[in-house]
Amino acid sequence: MQKHPELTDREREILHAVVNSYIISAEAVGSRTVVKRFGMELSPATVRNVMSDLEEMGLLEQLHTSSGRVPTGAGYQYYIDHLMRVQELTLRERRRIEEELSERLDDADGVLRRASHLLALVSHHAGLAETPADKAAVAMRVDLVRVGPAKLAMLVVDNFGRVRSVMAQVASPMEDTELEQLNRFMNEHLHGAPVDQLSVRVEERLRLYLDEQRRLAQRALEVLELLPRRPQGMLIVEGTSQLLEQPEFQDMRQARDVFNLLEEREELLGLLRSASDEGGRSAVFLGGGARKLEGLGLVAAPYEVDGRKAGMIGVLGPRRMHYSKLTAVVEYTAGLVGRILTRLSG
Repeated sequence: MQKHPELTDREREILHAVVNSYIISAEAVGSRTVVKRFGMELSPATVRNVMSDLEEMGLLEQLHTSSGRVPTGAGYQYYIDHLMRVQELTLRERRRIEEELSERLDDADGVLRRASHLLALVSHHAGLAETPADKAAVAMRVDLVRVGPAKLAMLVVDNFGRVRSVMAQVASPMEDTELEQLNRFMNEHLHGAPVDQLSVRVEERLRLYLDEQRRLAQRALEVLELLPRRPQGMLIVEGTSQLLEQPEFQDMRQARDVFNLLEEREELLGLLRSASDEGGRSAVFLGGGARKLEGLGLVAAPYEVDGRKAGMIGVLGPRRMHYSKLTAVVEYTAGLVGRILTRLSG
């Protein structure tokens, strides 16, 4: 939590009102609006003076001389750190999220694609979901199928129901008997092994064997070295068009920056991960510094599988987001995704 100026109760109340009003309207907020909308027993002149003080502190800014004020990045951060209260989801809202994710899906990527779509639908921004990396997955089954005299197709099914496949040209043709032996060998030694450690597991066997088993291990390693790897999870993004329709991104320069960021999945994935605090709870990231992050906000939360963090989900939108509500939505969805994937991996 970054250091903020000390505010009086009145200053806190008015900053809270300005931020909430701007989140709803996307229009600069005047003193009369604050008094009328929030029923304050203060004169517009008094509110205007306090807003001026908040501007001097760098928490509000005036875009035009005759306009009202809008929150700055520091103003939003103060609101998030000190004033925001995460809303409780209603029973109806929880049921809607559960219903959207209730359709039986047989693999983790499908569940996370559905979660990303749901977050985009609920937020009217972009929904993000990180799929589990190889280190979070274990092999459940390995199948080798002949597609030519010296060409094999290998399929590895992990505990999340995902299938990795590779076509392998082996050094010499394999008889049916050898192929059956190789299938048995791989399933015996690789079942339950972390997907990112399959080759390591076979190399360990290779050092122990001196007979026929050694030849099978060498064959297995030959094929496994070609298997595509996911050292990191992949990022799923839904709702891009909704995000670009927000008033903040009608400016072509800003729209282009946001579009470019959405195309740079690795950078966006890094942002998603960095938004999670050390306690493993949901967190909010406000873009700043780099131009492409200007005016953006991110609400993110980790999901856990079998009690271990496996990935992140979140919502990317304009800095003017309904953080108190979206934090509740993202947290609840992350918990539900974790439970679904835990059942799936069991």
